[in-house]
Amino acid sequence: MLIGAVADDITGATDLCLMLSRAGLHTVQVMGVPTGALPHADAVVIALKSRTIPAAEAVQMSVAAAQALLAAGAGQVLFKYCSTFDSTDQGNIGPVTEALMDLTQTPLTIACPSFPANGRTVYKGYLFVGDQLLSDSPMKDHPLTPMRDSNLVRVLQRQTALPVGLLDAATIAEGPDAIGLAFARAKTSGQRILVADTLTDADLLSIGKACANMRFVTGGSGIALGLAANFGRGETAKASRMAAPAGRRVILAGSCSQATRGQIAAATAAGMPALALDVDRLAAGTQTAQQVADWVRAQPGTALVYSSADPETLAHTQARLGRDAAGALVEHTLASISQRLRDAGFTQFIIAGGETSGAVVGALGVSMLEIGPEIAPGVPWTRSSGGPDLALALKSGNFGAPDFFLKAWDLLEDAAP
Repeated sequence: MLIGAVADDITGATDLCLMLSRAGLHTVQVMGVPTGALPHADAVVIALKSRTIPAAEAVQMSVAAAQALLAAGAGQVLFKYCSTFDSTDQGNIGPVTEALMDLTQTPLTIACPSFPANGRTVYKGYLFVGDQLLSDSPMKDHPLTPMRDSNLVRVLQRQTALPVGLLDAATIAEGPDAIGLAFARAKTSGQRILVADTLTDADLLSIGKACANMRFVTGGSGIALGLAANFGRGETAKASRMAAPAGRRVILAGSCSQATRGQIAAATAAGMPALALDVDRLAAGTQTAQQVADWVRAQPGTALVYSSADPETLAHTQARLGRDAAGALVEHTLASISQRLRDAGFTQFIIAGGETSGAVVGALGVSMLEIGPEIAPGVPWTRSSGGPDLALALKSGNFGAPDFFLKAWDLLEDAAP
């Protein structure tokens, strides 16, 4: 195994798998901490649901996953988190990074969340989403990890006792040798983690080459572009379509991101049947998973079930029910709906939202995924290779164009109406 990765959510893991696959590495995604032997592949990505759980639990799960990768012969370990650095001052990126640096005996590593293809870049240590600072973007209102500080050196330093520094854009522009010298200087000065300025894919390639012998690396899926290039496989041709198991389609959206809300609006405007989950009714038992599943089954074509709400509505809901309780209720309901639909012959699912994807994939009984064609940057179709035979598109809430829910199906072959 050339690269073994630990991802802190399901959609992020799929995003990373897509990058590694496109770089020519045979890549398999595994759900949860492995209990048996890992598959034989160039790269294995273990998808955890650890982004927003207590830091100690995230550390325990991440270490166990990394130990499994190392035992299977992983030459390099990658800790993958979101390109918007989703976390709080209590973690979980800093604590997990510390633990995996200790496990791999890595004296210095990088933090490189940038994904230029999706508009995530870092300059002078500040993370931008498109032309906006992170703290000015919709991420400032994220219900679980509101990002109110764009300076990643500060953000990460609040999460770890390890000294955090900056690998600046000027150094990166000079190429891999200059970056290597910067690593040596950082070690001498006692720094342990360097936040990497990254503006372009060329920067990712330079950083990746400089990290060729770094045992442990952290970042978003973009860093895979540089790390995979070290193995000389070359970019593979993009698959245009994927064979899908016969069956019906459904979209389950739990993300409250601006992008997902736009995709819901576009789908409903195009006439797609859509049903909103009402958290208060779910809590009271007057709207149930069985009722919603029955409604989906009664629709003549693809239907959309969503819990997505604007920031003001979401804040009111969380104030009434509690942030964690409201989120858990929605996740449990969507997971239960997915089980009922799977048992009713639904085999093609689009799932929006990292937390939602984790809950739904677990409920569906999927243990491994093979990567298919790219729907949008960071989002491929996948087909399960462990558990029931399903086609799954696991979409980060922030990813995809407004017509994502409408056009994603075009990449499936012989899909039933």
